[in-house]
Amino acid sequence: MSPRPAVAERESFVFPVATAPVRVFETEPRRIALLTRGDRHGPITRLASPSDVGELIKPFVFLDHGEIAPSGQPLFGIHPHSGIATLTVVLQGATFYEDTTGKRGKLVAGGFEWMKAGHGVWHDGSVAPGDPMRFYQLWLALPAAQELTPPESHYFAPEEVQQQGPVRVILGRYGRASSPLHADAGINYFHVRLQDGEQWRYVPHAGHTVAWLSVDQGSLAAPQTIGEGQLAVFEESLAPIQLQAEGATSFVIGSAIKHPHPLVLGSYSVHTSPEALTEGEAEIRRIGRRLRAAGRV
Repeated sequence: MSPRPAVAERESFVFPVATAPVRVFETEPRRIALLTRGDRHGPITRLASPSDVGELIKPFVFLDHGEIAPSGQPLFGIHPHSGIATLTVVLQGATFYEDTTGKRGKLVAGGFEWMKAGHGVWHDGSVAPGDPMRFYQLWLALPAAQELTPPESHYFAPEEVQQQGPVRVILGRYGRASSPLHADAGINYFHVRLQDGEQWRYVPHAGHTVAWLSVDQGSLAAPQTIGEGQLAVFEESLAPIQLQAEGATSFVIGSAIKHPHPLVLGSYSVHTSPEALTEGEAEIRRIGRRLRAAGRV
């Protein structure tokens, strides 16, 4: 496990926390409420959107899983967001990135991108030459206090991601391992690898009634089988999650205190109120005019 990097200059991402300790009394593992393979669009599968599964698992409101071969072309073209944070975990290959906070560079397998769009940001990326890029991209609905704050982005190398046992901690904490981003007990997001037959029991933090996972490779018994490429949404409860790998298995899993606000949707934005959406979209348009004047859009 690599030492925790210095993070004093990095953003604090704070979800609401439970006001008092919550004890877990359930002894039976948490049951699966929904299994889906999402909608496939070429090399990318959309597993959750804010208008469907994202409403069940908010603050997690969007999830894409894909594997894209290098082409020299932009992934999606430069495009905007507001009111959310995007989090891209690279599992194989590498990507070039650029955003309107001024950040640009290359992110390789094992690292991840964190971009808090706040009141508005645009970003772009492309697959680096070499292996196809396999990845997950997640959107998180920001708390009301952060949805209109200035945008920030951070890009973490593989050696900055702490691990305990089979768990790589992207957000939150697991045992002694913690994310290179400041975050409290309101949200966890892990990348986990298990060997064939290996069991793993996850006890989410107090108040984490929202939980889901998506299998990247292999399959899991939970005890219902979750196959490769599937997203499983667990029932809202305080019960633990019990898993067993069927073959070598890679998956991502998230748990959180449920986002308390309605999801107010724009084309590239998720906010907590129509007023916040109006302000976020106005900032997006302002940045867009600047980009068009520079010939970027």
